Amino acid sequence: MSDGNNSPLGVRGMILAAGLGTRLKPFTDQHPKALAIVNGKSLLQRNIEYLQQFGIKDVMVNVHHFAEQIIDAIKINNGWGSDITISDETNEVLETGGGLQKAKWFLAQEENFVLMNVDVLTNLPFNKMMEQHLQQKPLATLAVTNRETSRYFLFNKQNELCGWRNVQTGEEKIIRKEKDLIQKAFSGIHIINSKIFSLIQQEGKFSMVDVYLNLCKNHIIQSYDHSASKFIDVGKPESIAKAENMFV
Repeated sequence: MSDGNNSPLGVRGMILAAGLGTRLKPFTDQHPKALAIVNGKSLLQRNIEYLQQFGIKDVMVNVHHFAEQIIDAIKINNGWGSDITISDETNEVLETGGGLQKAKWFLAQEENFVLMNVDVLTNLPFNKMMEQHLQQKPLATLAVTNRETSRYFLFNKQNELCGWRNVQTGEEKIIRKEKDLIQKAFSGIHIINSKIFSLIQQEGKFSMVDVYLNLCKNHIIQSYDHSASKFIDVGKPESIAKAENMFV
């Protein structure tokens, strides 16, 4: 078994699995959302195997809600062939940004790394996304699609992040005031340059959305549109059935 340091993409990965998964109740009353099953495989297993397709086998998983169930599943299955490191957030769930900051010691060893939510499934061509990231050299590249959702990132015509919008509440945060901003739905998958750790100003519990909105004025945060690929947010019980139709 090769370890993650031999990854052809030269990156480590982190899967965010600490969330409470309240949308997936009643399953998450007794289990973590990471262990929700789609056609015989948990979301966590599917995403570990997804990253393996691109040679990414050195992966951190953060845990909070029913943490011991995730740790046991990883041990029993020998990490499904990957080298898994646990980031323990059992005392307090730190959200996406705080969870990333806690994992700095693991991720900052690589120039670029991948961060993804455990409750998304996709066949996004990650090698193409990484190719764009390495060519353009932004601070971060965010996977997006044209699907409908309630909250959007806003990009200019150069695919650079300029703001954020909640279409249900009407709330907007426009950081770079440019014409004809394009709204895109974020897929919960990021490629990030490790210099971000020296730029993050927040501490404790915080969201990566706030980090990106803080930084996009002076740093390039760009999008990678994968609308042509399969994607589903497996956040609700009814989305399990949809996911099973999409992913064998």
